[in-house]
Amino acid sequence: MEVSPSLLSANFANLTPDLEMINRSECDLLHLDVMDGVFVPNISFGFPVMKDVARICKKPLDVHLMIVEPQNWISQVRDLGAEYMVFHQEACVHLHRTVQAIHAAGMKAGISLCPATPLCTLEDIIGDLDQVLLMSVNPGFGGQPFIENVVGKVSRLRKMIDESGSKAKINVDGGVNAKTGALLAEAGADILVAGSYVFGAADPEAAIHSLKIL
Repeated sequence: MEVSPSLLSANFANLTPDLEMINRSECDLLHLDVMDGVFVPNISFGFPVMKDVARICKKPLDVHLMIVEPQNWISQVRDLGAEYMVFHQEACVHLHRTVQAIHAAGMKAGISLCPATPLCTLEDIIGDLDQVLLMSVNPGFGGQPFIENVVGKVSRLRKMIDESGSKAKINVDGGVNAKTGALLAEAGADILVAGSYVFGAADPEAAIHSLKIL
């Protein structure tokens, strides 16, 4: 299992120790949740913070834009050196155009769906994607309880991907811990985002390991 800790739950009074822990750990990616207070009812952090994070972090960056008009920020995400740029289906009208622009910028492209958004909205673009990020909480805040019906959604998405021949990885974000992570792994998830479970743990590296071995 690939593990992508969410920086949203780190200590923003002093990020360096948490980033050094990420560098030491077994995690595969660092998940950056960018919130604009418009698409979601919260504001997180912007590009000045992410530039400093990218300078310290040695893990690939998985940038999740929970913002309106994500297509306007492709070059800035590229300049971070991000591996993935993930944007919301609900926030973007022209999915193909945006995915193509992300690829042209040299990044992998992902689309995220809120918990109540059906998978059918991806049927005509699934073959172009490198990642599908399923939200297992309503986006906007960390530490929310896991929405259990997302497990079945992962299974259905796994079938859609396999039948289409898409190479997209399934990522799940929200309420992930060892228990929910095991359910998601069994359903076919490839990547797990975990915020509170990792950064709130007495031993964050052990928490990452517990997801890594699922």
